Amino acid sequence: MTDRPLRIGFVVNDVATEQDNYTTIRLARTAANQGHSVALIGLDGFVYDANGTVRAKAHMPAGNEYADDNALLEEIQAEDAATERINVEELDVLMLRSDPAPEQVDRPWAPASALLFAQLVTRRGVIVLNDPFHLTNAANKTYFQHFPEEVRPVTCISRDAEEIRDFIATHGNRGVIKPLQGSGGQGVFVVKDDESANLNQMIEAVIRDGYAIAQEYLPKAADGDLRLLTLNGRPLQVDGQYACFRRYNDSGDARSNVSAGGKVELAQPDAAALRLADIVAPKLIRDGMYFTGLDIVGDKLMEVNVDTPGGINMAEELTGVDFSSHIIADFARKVQLREQYGGILANRELAIL
Repeated sequence: MTDRPLRIGFVVNDVATEQDNYTTIRLARTAANQGHSVALIGLDGFVYDANGTVRAKAHMPAGNEYADDNALLEEIQAEDAATERINVEELDVLMLRSDPAPEQVDRPWAPASALLFAQLVTRRGVIVLNDPFHLTNAANKTYFQHFPEEVRPVTCISRDAEEIRDFIATHGNRGVIKPLQGSGGQGVFVVKDDESANLNQMIEAVIRDGYAIAQEYLPKAADGDLRLLTLNGRPLQVDGQYACFRRYNDSGDARSNVSAGGKVELAQPDAAALRLADIVAPKLIRDGMYFTGLDIVGDKLMEVNVDTPGGINMAEELTGVDFSSHIIADFARKVQLREQYGGILANRELAIL
């Protein structure tokens, strides 16, 4: 493992919209407190120079003793916060942490553009996580359909309201309808026996903005779901403790997403969840999906979060385990591998080794 300070970049939607409970801010604070150089780059901050160099306008935390995540956030979001024009190609690691869903209306160009810049810097040896070439293919939830059928709920994807109604009827007038592009439980409807009268409105609300996903209803979802974080394709585990927790909602809202009012409690993945993680690992590894979040109900995978999986801060607070430092140390290990192998290893390989 390299013993020099790392140069780490984090790509976010917009520094101004970051929050103190975001995984990105926890990782950035951990890295800064360890003496590494940290840069936070918004989706609109990249520049392709006339000489062919990829640069960016970045917020650079100046300290290395941040007491908590909010302390770092206050500094980089201050009205007088300075930015620097950096050479992105001089970074050791660039971690892609932007969510495409909020950009659909006002900045649909932003996520794809950032991925293209990220692809360019891999040519200069920057380790980009997750692999930007495969993230392009994972831009929406159709990526999920490439995983083995046995781990997926029965699913229909369509913009045809009649197709979706027929699917729900075939599954006992129960199901889940959600947008193909989306995150955080936004636009998710759970159809129950007594809600058939509202089905048309639910469908219309989703297909108005694009394709809809209709899935079979899993009764165990009433108890919430498991968020299991993976690193290098395998469940993230430190000192015998998994980065895993149960999300649930006791307010009557069927969504367990924390951003939708859900709550969390400590949980260990059971045999079914670990078997599922084992089944999906080969594809995550093949695609260079370094850091992901698996959302699991029973023995079924509800979603694979590859763009901006969250929960490190919750996992740390529930377990007392420093998962963030483990991830930063893993960055250093990858940088050492890159240097030892002198450019032989492709970014996708480095992303998952």
